[in-house]
Amino acid sequence: MKIELHIAQRFLKGGSQKKSTGLMVSISIFGIALSLSVMIIAMAVTGGFKREISMKATGFAADIQITALDSQYSLYNTLPISASQPFTDELKALPEVRHVQTYCVKPGIMKSAGEVQGIVLKGVGKDFEWDFFRKNLREGQLFHVTDSAVSDRIVLSRHIARLLQLKPGDAVIIHFVQNPMRMRRFTVSGIYETGLTEFDKVFALVDMAHLQRLNNWSKEQVSGFEIFVRRFDRLEATTDEVFNLAGFRIFDDGSGLKVENVRERYSQLFDWLSLQDATVFIILLLMILVAGFNMISGLLIVILERTSTIGILKALGADNRFIRKVFLYEAAFFTGKGLLWGNVIALTLCWLQWQFGVISLDQESYFLEKAPVYIHPLQLLAINITAAAAILLMLLVPSSIISRISPDTSIKYH
Repeated sequence: MKIELHIAQRFLKGGSQKKSTGLMVSISIFGIALSLSVMIIAMAVTGGFKREISMKATGFAADIQITALDSQYSLYNTLPISASQPFTDELKALPEVRHVQTYCVKPGIMKSAGEVQGIVLKGVGKDFEWDFFRKNLREGQLFHVTDSAVSDRIVLSRHIARLLQLKPGDAVIIHFVQNPMRMRRFTVSGIYETGLTEFDKVFALVDMAHLQRLNNWSKEQVSGFEIFVRRFDRLEATTDEVFNLAGFRIFDDGSGLKVENVRERYSQLFDWLSLQDATVFIILLLMILVAGFNMISGLLIVILERTSTIGILKALGADNRFIRKVFLYEAAFFTGKGLLWGNVIALTLCWLQWQFGVISLDQESYFLEKAPVYIHPLQLLAINITAAAAILLMLLVPSSIISRISPDTSIKYH
Protein backbone atom coordinates (compact mmCIF):
# COMPACT_ATOMS: atom_id res chain seq x y z
CA MET A 1 0.00 0.00 0.00
CA LYS A 2 1.22 3.50 -0.82
CA ILE A 3 2.35 5.44 2.23
CA GLU A 4 0.24 8.45 1.15
CA LEU A 5 -2.91 6.31 1.09
CA HIS A 6 -2.03 4.76 4.44
CA ILE A 7 -1.66 8.19 6.07
CA ALA A 8 -4.95 9.34 4.52
CA GLN A 9 -6.69 6.27 5.97
CA ARG A 10 -5.25 7.05 9.42
CA PHE A 11 -6.59 10.60 9.12
CA LEU A 12 -10.02 9.21 8.28
CA LYS A 13 -9.99 6.74 11.16
CA GLY A 14 -8.80 9.43 13.57
CA GLY A 15 -11.66 11.72 12.58
CA SER A 16 -11.70 15.45 12.91
CA GLN A 17 -10.22 17.21 15.89
CA LYS A 18 -12.93 19.89 15.85
CA LYS A 19 -16.69 19.46 15.67
CA SER A 20 -17.00 22.45 13.39
CA THR A 21 -14.61 20.87 10.89
CA GLY A 22 -16.56 17.62 10.91
CA LEU A 23 -19.78 19.54 10.34
CA MET A 24 -18.34 21.42 7.36
CA VAL A 25 -17.04 18.20 5.82
CA SER A 26 -20.49 16.62 6.29
CA ILE A 27 -22.09 19.63 4.60
CA SER A 28 -19.65 19.26 1.68
CA ILE A 29 -20.53 15.57 1.33
CA PHE A 30 -24.23 16.44 1.46
CA GLY A 31 -23.69 19.10 -1.21
CA ILE A 32 -22.07 16.55 -3.52
CA ALA A 33 -24.87 14.06 -2.87
CA LEU A 34 -27.55 16.66 -3.55
CA SER A 35 -25.85 17.92 -6.71
CA LEU A 36 -25.38 14.43 -8.14
CA SER A 37 -28.95 13.43 -7.33
CA VAL A 38 -30.22 16.53 -9.18
CA MET A 39 -28.03 15.63 -12.18
CA ILE A 40 -29.26 12.03 -12.28
CA ILE A 41 -32.92 13.03 -11.87
CA ALA A 42 -32.63 15.69 -14.60
CA MET A 43 -31.04 13.13 -16.92
CA ALA A 44 -33.66 10.50 -16.03
CA VAL A 45 -36.64 12.80 -16.59
CA THR A 46 -35.29 14.14 -19.88
CA GLY A 47 -34.47 10.63 -21.04
CA GLY A 48 -37.95 9.54 -20.02
CA PHE A 49 -39.60 12.36 -21.95
CA LYS A 50 -37.63 11.61 -25.10
CA ARG A 51 -38.28 7.88 -24.84
CA GLU A 52 -42.01 8.08 -24.10
CA ILE A 53 -42.83 10.75 -26.69
CA SER A 54 -40.70 8.99 -29.32
CA MET A 55 -42.59 5.76 -28.61
CA LYS A 56 -45.92 7.57 -29.01
CA ALA A 57 -44.86 9.16 -32.29
CA THR A 58 -43.68 5.82 -33.67
CA GLY A 59 -46.89 4.19 -32.42
CA PHE A 60 -48.82 6.40 -34.85
CA ALA A 61 -46.40 6.69 -37.76
CA ALA A 62 -43.99 3.76 -37.23
CA ASP A 63 -40.23 4.27 -37.27
CA ILE A 64 -39.86 4.26 -41.06
CA GLN A 65 -42.40 4.66 -43.85
CA ILE A 66 -42.19 3.76 -47.53
CA THR A 67 -44.65 5.69 -49.74
CA ALA A 68 -45.04 6.79 -53.34
CA LEU A 69 -42.62 9.49 -54.45
CA ASP A 70 -44.86 12.37 -55.54
CA SER A 71 -44.53 15.85 -54.08
CA GLN A 72 -48.00 16.88 -55.25
CA TYR A 73 -49.65 14.61 -52.69
CA SER A 74 -49.83 15.24 -48.96
CA LEU A 75 -49.19 12.91 -46.03
CA TYR A 76 -52.89 12.06 -45.89
CA ASN A 77 -53.74 11.90 -49.58
CA THR A 78 -51.36 9.48 -51.22
CA LEU A 79 -50.81 7.71 -54.49
CA PRO A 80 -51.20 3.91 -54.34
CA ILE A 81 -48.26 1.50 -54.44
CA SER A 82 -48.31 -2.27 -54.70
CA ALA A 83 -48.24 -4.27 -51.49
CA SER A 84 -46.31 -6.98 -53.36
CA GLN A 85 -42.88 -5.44 -53.73
CA PRO A 86 -39.80 -7.43 -54.77
CA PHE A 87 -37.86 -6.13 -51.75
CA THR A 88 -40.40 -7.18 -49.09
CA ASP A 89 -38.62 -10.37 -48.04
CA GLU A 90 -35.23 -8.63 -47.94
CA LEU A 91 -36.79 -5.84 -45.88
CA LYS A 92 -38.15 -8.23 -43.26
CA ALA A 93 -34.79 -10.01 -43.13
CA LEU A 94 -32.86 -6.88 -42.05
CA PRO A 95 -31.46 -7.46 -38.51
CA GLU A 96 -32.82 -4.16 -37.13
CA VAL A 97 -36.31 -4.52 -38.63
CA ARG A 98 -38.81 -5.87 -36.10
CA HIS A 99 -42.11 -5.66 -38.00
CA VAL A 100 -43.43 -4.55 -41.41
CA GLN A 101 -47.08 -3.72 -42.14
CA THR A 102 -49.11 -2.07 -44.90
CA TYR A 103 -51.59 0.78 -44.40
CA CYS A 104 -53.90 3.20 -46.18
CA VAL A 105 -54.86 6.78 -45.29
CA LYS A 106 -57.73 8.95 -46.45
CA PRO A 107 -59.11 12.25 -45.11
CA GLY A 108 -62.79 12.61 -44.38
CA ILE A 109 -65.40 14.66 -42.54
CA MET A 110 -67.09 13.10 -39.52
CA LYS A 111 -70.54 14.25 -38.46
CA SER A 112 -72.38 13.39 -35.24
CA ALA A 113 -74.60 15.14 -32.67
CA GLY A 114 -74.72 18.23 -34.86
CA GLU A 115 -70.92 18.61 -34.77
CA VAL A 116 -68.54 18.30 -37.71
CA GLN A 117 -64.90 17.28 -37.44
CA GLY A 118 -62.20 16.76 -40.07
CA ILE A 119 -60.45 13.44 -39.63
CA VAL A 120 -57.87 11.17 -41.22
CA LEU A 121 -58.81 7.53 -41.43
CA LYS A 122 -55.94 5.10 -41.19
CA GLY A 123 -56.80 1.81 -42.79
CA VAL A 124 -55.18 -1.23 -41.21
CA GLY A 125 -54.88 -4.83 -42.35
CA LYS A 126 -54.58 -8.15 -40.59
CA ASP A 127 -50.81 -7.61 -40.27
CA PHE A 128 -51.33 -4.43 -38.18
CA GLU A 129 -49.52 -4.37 -34.82
CA TRP A 130 -52.06 -3.32 -32.18
CA ASP A 131 -49.73 -3.15 -29.15
CA PHE A 132 -49.53 0.64 -29.04
CA PHE A 133 -53.29 1.23 -29.30
CA ARG A 134 -54.02 -1.65 -26.93
CA LYS A 135 -51.82 0.06 -24.33
CA ASN A 136 -53.60 3.41 -24.84
CA LEU A 137 -57.17 2.09 -25.14
CA ARG A 138 -59.47 3.84 -22.66
CA GLU A 139 -62.94 2.52 -23.55
CA GLY A 140 -64.43 -0.29 -25.61
CA GLN A 141 -62.29 -2.69 -27.57
CA LEU A 142 -60.24 -3.01 -30.72
CA PHE A 143 -61.56 -4.68 -33.85
CA HIS A 144 -60.18 -7.58 -35.89
CA VAL A 145 -59.40 -7.52 -39.58
CA THR A 146 -60.02 -10.70 -41.57
CA ASP A 147 -60.07 -11.74 -45.20
CA SER A 148 -63.59 -13.15 -44.99
CA ALA A 149 -65.49 -9.97 -44.09
CA VAL A 150 -64.95 -6.21 -43.96
CA SER A 151 -65.27 -4.76 -40.46
CA ASP A 152 -67.46 -1.66 -40.03
CA ARG A 153 -65.80 -0.81 -36.68
CA ILE A 154 -63.83 2.36 -35.99
CA VAL A 155 -61.43 3.28 -33.17
CA LEU A 156 -61.49 6.99 -32.28
CA SER A 157 -59.45 9.18 -29.98
CA ARG A 158 -61.01 10.45 -26.75
CA HIS A 159 -60.60 14.02 -28.05
CA ILE A 160 -62.80 13.32 -31.09
CA ALA A 161 -65.26 11.20 -29.09
CA ARG A 162 -65.83 14.03 -26.60
CA LEU A 163 -66.18 16.62 -29.35
CA LEU A 164 -68.79 14.56 -31.19
CA GLN A 165 -70.35 13.11 -28.01
CA LEU A 166 -69.63 9.51 -29.00
CA LYS A 167 -69.17 6.34 -26.97
CA PRO A 168 -68.54 2.68 -27.88
CA GLY A 169 -71.51 1.25 -29.76
CA ASP A 170 -72.59 4.57 -31.29
CA ALA A 171 -72.94 4.94 -35.06
CA VAL A 172 -71.09 7.65 -36.94
CA ILE A 173 -71.17 8.75 -40.58
CA ILE A 174 -68.04 9.92 -42.41
CA HIS A 175 -68.25 11.89 -45.66
CA PHE A 176 -65.45 11.80 -48.23
CA VAL A 177 -64.87 14.77 -50.52
CA GLN A 178 -64.34 13.23 -53.94
CA ASN A 179 -66.13 12.93 -57.24
CA PRO A 180 -68.72 11.65 -56.72
CA MET A 181 -69.16 12.48 -53.00
CA ARG A 182 -69.28 9.30 -50.92
CA MET A 183 -70.01 8.35 -47.33
CA ARG A 184 -69.59 5.40 -44.97
CA ARG A 185 -71.33 4.41 -41.76
CA PHE A 186 -69.16 3.05 -38.91
CA THR A 187 -69.80 1.81 -35.38
CA VAL A 188 -67.49 3.06 -32.62
CA SER A 189 -65.57 0.05 -31.33
CA GLY A 190 -63.03 1.64 -29.00
CA ILE A 191 -61.67 4.96 -27.76
CA TYR A 192 -57.96 5.60 -27.27
CA GLU A 193 -55.95 8.45 -25.73
CA THR A 194 -52.21 8.94 -26.15
CA GLY A 195 -51.70 12.52 -24.94
CA LEU A 196 -50.13 13.62 -28.24
CA THR A 197 -52.88 16.10 -29.05
CA GLU A 198 -51.73 16.77 -32.59
CA PHE A 199 -52.20 13.09 -33.40
CA ASP A 200 -55.28 12.47 -31.25
CA LYS A 201 -57.12 15.28 -33.05
CA VAL A 202 -56.55 13.66 -36.44
CA PHE A 203 -56.41 9.87 -36.54
CA ALA A 204 -59.03 7.13 -36.41
CA LEU A 205 -58.54 3.46 -37.34
CA VAL A 206 -60.74 1.45 -39.71
CA ASP A 207 -60.51 -1.65 -41.86
CA MET A 208 -58.23 -0.97 -44.83
CA ALA A 209 -60.73 -2.49 -47.28
CA HIS A 210 -63.08 0.50 -46.88
CA LEU A 211 -60.43 2.97 -48.05
CA GLN A 212 -59.33 0.76 -50.91
CA ARG A 213 -62.90 0.64 -52.21
CA LEU A 214 -63.40 4.39 -51.75
CA ASN A 215 -60.22 5.07 -53.73
CA ASN A 216 -61.11 2.47 -56.36
CA TRP A 217 -57.94 0.59 -55.52
CA SER A 218 -57.40 -3.14 -55.77
CA LYS A 219 -56.70 -5.27 -52.68
CA GLU A 220 -53.00 -5.16 -53.60
CA GLN A 221 -52.81 -1.37 -53.59
CA VAL A 222 -51.92 0.51 -50.38
CA SER A 223 -50.66 3.92 -49.28
CA GLY A 224 -47.38 2.48 -48.10
CA PHE A 225 -45.37 0.32 -45.73
CA GLU A 226 -44.73 0.99 -42.04
CA ILE A 227 -41.54 -0.41 -40.55
CA PHE A 228 -40.77 -0.82 -36.85
CA VAL A 229 -37.15 -1.12 -35.76
CA ARG A 230 -35.61 -2.96 -32.84
CA ARG A 231 -33.37 -0.11 -31.66
CA PHE A 232 -34.45 3.52 -32.01
CA ASP A 233 -30.88 4.74 -31.46
CA ARG A 234 -29.96 3.04 -34.77
CA LEU A 235 -32.86 4.62 -36.66
CA GLU A 236 -30.71 6.58 -39.12
CA ALA A 237 -28.54 3.59 -40.00
CA THR A 238 -31.61 1.38 -40.47
CA THR A 239 -33.25 4.07 -42.63
CA ASP A 240 -30.21 3.99 -44.92
CA GLU A 241 -30.47 0.20 -45.21
CA VAL A 242 -34.17 0.44 -46.09
CA PHE A 243 -33.43 3.18 -48.62
CA ASN A 244 -30.81 0.99 -50.30
CA LEU A 245 -33.51 -1.67 -50.79
CA ALA A 246 -36.47 0.51 -51.79
CA GLY A 247 -35.37 4.08 -52.43
CA PHE A 248 -33.48 3.47 -55.66
CA ARG A 249 -36.31 1.59 -57.40
CA ILE A 250 -37.92 3.30 -60.39
CA PHE A 251 -41.02 1.74 -61.95
CA ASP A 252 -41.94 1.51 -65.62
CA ASP A 253 -44.20 4.58 -65.42
CA GLY A 254 -41.33 6.66 -64.04
CA SER A 255 -42.62 6.73 -60.47
CA GLY A 256 -40.55 5.73 -57.46
CA LEU A 257 -40.71 5.19 -53.72
CA LYS A 258 -39.87 7.54 -50.87
CA VAL A 259 -38.25 6.32 -47.64
CA GLU A 260 -38.73 8.60 -44.64
CA ASN A 261 -38.25 8.02 -40.92
CA VAL A 262 -40.29 9.49 -38.09
CA ARG A 263 -37.60 12.05 -37.21
CA GLU A 264 -37.80 13.50 -40.71
CA ARG A 265 -41.59 13.36 -40.94
CA TYR A 266 -42.19 15.04 -37.57
CA SER A 267 -39.01 17.09 -37.34
CA GLN A 268 -40.56 19.84 -35.18
CA LEU A 269 -41.47 17.37 -32.44
CA PHE A 270 -38.00 15.83 -32.37
CA ASP A 271 -36.28 19.21 -32.59
CA TRP A 272 -38.22 20.20 -29.47
CA LEU A 273 -37.02 17.04 -27.74
CA SER A 274 -33.43 17.77 -28.77
CA LEU A 275 -33.63 21.18 -27.10
CA GLN A 276 -34.06 19.39 -23.78
CA ASP A 277 -30.49 18.09 -24.08
CA ALA A 278 -29.14 21.64 -23.91
CA THR A 279 -31.15 22.28 -20.74
CA VAL A 280 -29.81 19.12 -19.12
CA PHE A 281 -26.24 20.04 -20.09
CA ILE A 282 -26.59 23.40 -18.33
CA ILE A 283 -28.00 21.70 -15.22
CA LEU A 284 -25.17 19.17 -15.19
CA LEU A 285 -22.54 21.89 -15.54
CA LEU A 286 -24.03 24.00 -12.74
CA MET A 287 -24.41 21.03 -10.40
CA ILE A 288 -20.82 19.89 -11.00
CA LEU A 289 -19.62 23.40 -10.17
CA VAL A 290 -21.74 23.45 -7.00
CA ALA A 291 -20.42 20.04 -5.94
CA GLY A 292 -16.86 21.07 -6.73
CA PHE A 293 -17.03 24.29 -4.72
CA ASN A 294 -18.59 22.42 -1.81
CA MET A 295 -15.71 19.96 -1.79
CA ILE A 296 -13.14 22.74 -2.19
CA SER A 297 -14.43 24.43 0.95
CA GLY A 298 -14.37 21.11 2.80
CA LEU A 299 -10.79 20.35 1.74
CA LEU A 300 -9.59 23.82 2.69
CA ILE A 301 -11.03 23.37 6.17
CA VAL A 302 -9.38 19.96 6.53
CA ILE A 303 -6.03 21.37 5.39
CA LEU A 304 -6.24 24.30 7.80
CA GLU A 305 -7.14 21.96 10.65
CA ARG A 306 -4.13 19.76 9.94
CA THR A 307 -1.65 22.60 9.42
CA SER A 308 0.54 21.30 12.25
CA THR A 309 0.50 17.78 10.81
CA ILE A 310 1.60 19.18 7.46
CA GLY A 311 4.48 20.95 9.18
CA ILE A 312 5.57 17.76 10.94
CA LEU A 313 5.45 15.78 7.68
CA LYS A 314 7.57 18.44 5.97
CA ALA A 315 10.03 18.43 8.87
CA LEU A 316 10.36 14.65 8.42
CA GLY A 317 11.28 15.17 4.77
CA ALA A 318 7.94 14.85 2.95
CA ASP A 319 7.68 17.10 -0.10
CA ASN A 320 4.61 19.09 -1.21
CA ARG A 321 3.60 16.49 -3.83
CA PHE A 322 3.59 13.73 -1.21
CA ILE A 323 1.43 15.72 1.22
CA ARG A 324 -0.90 16.87 -1.55
CA LYS A 325 -1.57 13.22 -2.47
CA VAL A 326 -2.45 12.47 1.17
CA PHE A 327 -5.15 15.13 1.22
CA LEU A 328 -6.39 14.30 -2.27
CA TYR A 329 -6.86 10.67 -1.19
CA GLU A 330 -8.82 11.91 1.82
CA ALA A 331 -10.89 14.23 -0.40
CA ALA A 332 -11.49 11.36 -2.85
CA PHE A 333 -13.02 9.36 0.01
CA PHE A 334 -15.36 12.21 0.91
CA THR A 335 -16.24 12.67 -2.78
CA GLY A 336 -16.95 8.96 -3.20
CA LYS A 337 -19.18 9.01 -0.11
CA GLY A 338 -21.13 11.96 -1.53
CA LEU A 339 -21.48 10.27 -4.92
CA LEU A 340 -22.71 7.06 -3.28
CA TRP A 341 -25.41 8.88 -1.33
CA GLY A 342 -26.31 10.92 -4.41
CA ASN A 343 -26.92 7.73 -6.38
CA VAL A 344 -28.99 6.23 -3.56
CA ILE A 345 -31.17 9.34 -3.24
CA ALA A 346 -31.67 9.79 -7.00
CA LEU A 347 -32.37 6.13 -7.80
CA THR A 348 -34.79 5.85 -4.89
CA LEU A 349 -36.74 8.93 -6.01
CA CYS A 350 -36.76 7.72 -9.62
CA TRP A 351 -38.04 4.32 -8.55
CA LEU A 352 -40.83 5.89 -6.50
CA GLN A 353 -41.85 8.05 -9.48
CA TRP A 354 -41.73 5.09 -11.88
CA GLN A 355 -43.68 2.83 -9.54
CA PHE A 356 -46.28 5.22 -8.11
CA GLY A 357 -46.29 8.29 -10.40
CA VAL A 358 -45.93 10.72 -7.48
CA ILE A 359 -45.50 13.74 -9.77
CA SER A 360 -48.39 14.11 -12.21
CA LEU A 361 -48.47 16.35 -15.29
CA ASP A 362 -51.01 18.18 -17.39
CA GLN A 363 -51.29 15.80 -20.33
CA GLU A 364 -52.47 18.50 -22.76
CA SER A 365 -49.31 20.53 -22.10
CA TYR A 366 -46.71 17.79 -21.60
CA PHE A 367 -48.26 14.88 -23.58
CA LEU A 368 -47.90 12.63 -20.51
CA GLU A 369 -49.98 11.96 -17.40
CA LYS A 370 -46.97 11.66 -15.07
CA ALA A 371 -43.32 12.67 -15.15
CA PRO A 372 -41.46 9.84 -16.91
CA VAL A 373 -38.09 8.50 -15.79
CA TYR A 374 -35.62 6.44 -17.77
CA ILE A 375 -32.00 5.79 -16.82
CA HIS A 376 -29.57 4.04 -19.12
CA PRO A 377 -26.84 2.24 -17.09
CA LEU A 378 -24.05 3.61 -19.29
CA GLN A 379 -25.33 7.17 -18.89
CA LEU A 380 -25.48 6.69 -15.13
CA LEU A 381 -21.90 5.41 -15.10
CA ALA A 382 -20.73 8.26 -17.33
CA ILE A 383 -22.29 10.96 -15.16
CA ASN A 384 -20.68 9.48 -12.02
CA ILE A 385 -17.24 9.26 -13.63
CA THR A 386 -17.51 12.76 -15.08
CA ALA A 387 -18.63 14.26 -11.77
CA ALA A 388 -15.89 12.49 -9.81
CA ALA A 389 -13.18 13.50 -12.28
CA ALA A 390 -14.35 17.13 -12.43
CA ILE A 391 -14.49 17.48 -8.65
CA LEU A 392 -11.05 15.92 -8.12
CA LEU A 393 -9.55 18.18 -10.79
CA MET A 394 -11.05 21.21 -9.07
CA LEU A 395 -9.47 20.05 -5.79
CA LEU A 396 -5.99 20.45 -7.25
CA VAL A 397 -6.34 24.22 -6.79
CA PRO A 398 -6.98 24.32 -3.01
CA SER A 399 -4.41 21.55 -2.41
CA SER A 400 -1.73 23.90 -3.74
CA ILE A 401 -2.02 25.85 -0.49
CA ILE A 402 0.09 23.10 1.09
CA SER A 403 3.20 24.44 -0.67
CA ARG A 404 2.81 27.73 1.23
CA ILE A 405 2.87 26.12 4.67
CA SER A 406 6.35 26.15 6.25
CA PRO A 407 7.27 23.64 8.97
CA ASP A 408 8.48 26.16 11.57
CA THR A 409 5.37 28.37 11.30
CA SER A 410 2.90 25.49 11.35
CA ILE A 411 4.49 23.73 14.31
CA LYS A 412 4.75 27.03 16.21
CA TYR A 413 1.07 27.67 15.32
CA HIS A 414 0.18 24.30 16.85
